[in-house]
Amino acid sequence: MSQTVLITGGTSGIGLSLAQSFVELGASVVVCGRSQAALDRFAQAHPQALAVRADVTDAADRTALLQAVADRFGRLDVLVNNAGTFEERDYAAGKNPNATLDDEVALNLAAPIHLTGEVLERWPSPDAIVFITSGFALVSPTRAPTHGAGVCRTIG
Repeated sequence: MSQTVLITGGTSGIGLSLAQSFVELGASVVVCGRSQAALDRFAQAHPQALAVRADVTDAADRTALLQAVADRFGRLDVLVNNAGTFEERDYAAGKNPNATLDDEVALNLAAPIHLTGEVLERWPSPDAIVFITSGFALVSPTRAPTHGAGVCRTIG
C-alpha cells in the first residue's frame, strides 16, 4: 500500500520537488498552496495527485484541506510542513519593518504547529511529520532578523 503524503507549499521550490519525487515513488500526493494558477499547473502535470487551494494560516482552510485528504484518500501517512516565507526587514531604515511580522510568524511558525496538531487529532500515528526549515533558524541574517525565530521548529 502506498503512503498518502501532504506537502504544504507543494507547488514551487522544495515542496514541488518533494511532491514530484513522492509521485514518482508511487505515493498518493496532496499539495496545498494559495496560488490557484500554480495548483492548476500541478494538477495538470500530476492528475493522480490532489491539489487543494488552502492558506495554512487559516483554521477553516486547514480543516477543509484535511477533510479533502480524508475524502480522497481516507488517511494521511506523511505530513510535510513546507509552506513558508522569507521577509526582509531593515529596522534602521525608519520605516515600519513590522508591517508583515504577524503574517510571517503565522506562516512560518504558528501554521505548522496548528496543522500538525490537527493532523494528529485525525490520524494519531502517522509514519512521519517533517518540518522544512532554514539554516537561518540557527543564525538569522541581518536583512531578516526575525526569520530565525519563525523557522526554528521542533517536534518531540
